[in-house]
Amino acid sequence: MRFITFPGGIHPEYNKDISIRELLRRAPLPEKAIIPLSQHIGRPNEPLVKKGDHVEEGQVVGQSSSFISSPVHSPVYGTVSDVRKEFHPALGPVLSVVIERDKEKPQKNYPGCDSDDISNEELIRKVRDAGIVGMGGAAFPTHVKLTIPEGKKIETLIVNGAECEPFLTCDHMLMTKKTIEILKGIALVINVLRPRKTYIAIENNKRAAFFAFQKLIAASKQKEISKIELIMLKTKYPQGGEKQLIKAIAGREVPPDKLPLDIGFLVQNVGTIFAIYEAVYFNKPLMERIITISGDCLERPGNYVMKVGTTIKEIVEKHGINLSRDPKKVIVGGPMMGFAQPGMETPVLKSTSGILFLSGEYIKDLEETQCIRCAKCIDVCPVNLSPTEIVKNVKKGYWDKMEDLWVSDCIECGACAYSCPARIPLVQYIKEGKTALLKKKT
Repeated sequence: MRFITFPGGIHPEYNKDISIRELLRRAPLPEKAIIPLSQHIGRPNEPLVKKGDHVEEGQVVGQSSSFISSPVHSPVYGTVSDVRKEFHPALGPVLSVVIERDKEKPQKNYPGCDSDDISNEELIRKVRDAGIVGMGGAAFPTHVKLTIPEGKKIETLIVNGAECEPFLTCDHMLMTKKTIEILKGIALVINVLRPRKTYIAIENNKRAAFFAFQKLIAASKQKEISKIELIMLKTKYPQGGEKQLIKAIAGREVPPDKLPLDIGFLVQNVGTIFAIYEAVYFNKPLMERIITISGDCLERPGNYVMKVGTTIKEIVEKHGINLSRDPKKVIVGGPMMGFAQPGMETPVLKSTSGILFLSGEYIKDLEETQCIRCAKCIDVCPVNLSPTEIVKNVKKGYWDKMEDLWVSDCIECGACAYSCPARIPLVQYIKEGKTALLKKKT
């Protein structure tokens, strides 16, 4: 079998066996939940509750009137202890709702509902009300993505099951445990978009997931499901990027400053599809997800169903995920594009795919040296940029050249920095260039 892929990319140590060999477990309910009001791209939410308010599980606690936004919900029954700034994994301190759980209340039951005749408008409304965002990391509000502008048409839907980040296996676990539910979710999206082609794309290091889908698609009598085409991708980072998937599967390139929508494509992560299924079939908001807890500092790595708002501190202290040694870094997300945390009070978000506890064996202090002009960063760049040229101009402060070097096209995957023998933190310099270009345009 020939595995398709995209130009460029790298092959880091994947370390996925650390967590995928364990059974899926459900973490206990958090005693304290921290709900940042901004867990998405777009306008932050305004708090709908105040200190002392009692909240129910699934109650909306933050919302915005902006179209490009997504509400947040309480993951537990409890009392609002405060509305204050708390640390967000990527944004720093943001306004958050802090909830103390009522330990006498059990989890809420979400009975199934009839969804056979749901209209497109009703489905998109349910997706918005459930607070669903892209769960592959981007956290773009899903109802916006499903609302296709007039004059545009989605010809191809790609369901992203690549999960190319090292260590992370939450999507792999989801695909093997909730295969039929994901297929039902895909059918719902197909009914909204009416694409000519639908693909499920999975890397070849996740064969169990691939064959689980293959068996159910072959046996399905539902036309939306039976016509889905499975694609086995070559394992390579960053295979899971939207533009890389489109290039690998269709041979098409998304032009600079354009979106997949502009060339008739829409890409949705498998976690997002599952959240759509739960919202439509059970009226369940997005307030829990599977998260990979991994690294070489843990006694019990694995994948856990965990409530949004659970803090890293509580994960370690109360969920039996004990540290076998002190980590040098705690990273939310994957090691390539994740964010190192300054403390343990950081909460799980809707878009949190993993939390890594890594020792000095994985995290090494490397000193930046002089660029040797080897062009490895250019060879591995998945979007055909010249990272070394961008960095040279950033260091000299030539901000007017950033647009000509297409710095805004960088997806910040880190492949260039990983490959650099001079250990230059290329992504950090490129982010400086992006910031300068944004200031120039505004």
